[in-house]
Amino acid sequence: MTSDLRYQSGFGNEYATEAVPGALPRGRNSPQRAPFDLYPELVSGTAFTAPRHTGRRSWLYRRQPSVVSGRYAPYAQPLWATGADRAMAVPPEPMRWHPIPFEASADTTDFVDGMHTLAANGDAEMHAGVAAHVYLSGRSMTRRAFVNADGEMLLVPQQGRLLITTEMGMLEVKPGEIAVLPRGVAFKVALPDSEAGAGPSRGYVCENYGAQFRLPELGPIGSNGLANARDFLAPVAAFEDGAEGDGYELVKKFGGRFWRAPTRQSPFNVVAWHGNLAPVKYDTANFMTIGSISFDHPDPSIFTVLTSPSDTPGTANCDFVIFPPRWLVMEDTFRPPWY
Repeated sequence: MTSDLRYQSGFGNEYATEAVPGALPRGRNSPQRAPFDLYPELVSGTAFTAPRHTGRRSWLYRRQPSVVSGRYAPYAQPLWATGADRAMAVPPEPMRWHPIPFEASADTTDFVDGMHTLAANGDAEMHAGVAAHVYLSGRSMTRRAFVNADGEMLLVPQQGRLLITTEMGMLEVKPGEIAVLPRGVAFKVALPDSEAGAGPSRGYVCENYGAQFRLPELGPIGSNGLANARDFLAPVAAFEDGAEGDGYELVKKFGGRFWRAPTRQSPFNVVAWHGNLAPVKYDTANFMTIGSISFDHPDPSIFTVLTSPSDTPGTANCDFVIFPPRWLVMEDTFRPPWY
């Protein structure tokens, strides 16, 4: 079903892809009449005036403008929290959580309704902080799409594959892989293993309110190491060829609240796109681990896959760190890390 998915290689580079040959305009972004009468739209991941090396944006050419929908109405998702709850007293002691048990309702719950918040800090409206969630779901999103206007989402499946359809194409993400979905880009999640009878799917989500995830600086490591840009994979353009009236329910998270609206057509109608803002996936088995070959444990920053910087130089809003299989050969060193 998904073995024929194709990808583009790289992280933050300039992609260009079209599902129909000739759908991308040549030499300009917004012609008076785009090829095949498509609608040009700019998706901005950063401010227009951001430094060029940090700027993220992509041009999408779609069959219908993304603003075409019915009126939004409030939607309830009480288990998904946003930002710090100042009224909650958090004790200053280490905390651990047992896995959230699968309930019978998980078999009929999709990715959006199956989200449970474990911890959150910062403020989505101030573009600072993160939230950590767990998803438990056993049902694919079919005629339903989700847009997170509060932050980008880093998905870590733990049990069951995810088949993610985004406006910019499709990603298949297996346990051991991660996916990063930009803020404001519509997507839906199918669960092929759950549909095949393997039971509900489970995984983790980091909702990043701050600056977009990027590759960390390598410093004295040099020009190679940790997560290499070429191992990230972005989708190629793909669209659903539905008729007028084959509508969707569009669920949007905005300012910490949830809303839903009907659409008459699929939001996955982008025929071509180009730019450096895109959903990506990454296989953590490709991470090049750095470690000590003499004594002591290096700091855990050497295991950083992606980082979201803060306004303070050298201090992250969020780091995504992994501890992959590796040799530990340090001499005269206490085995558990001190940090």
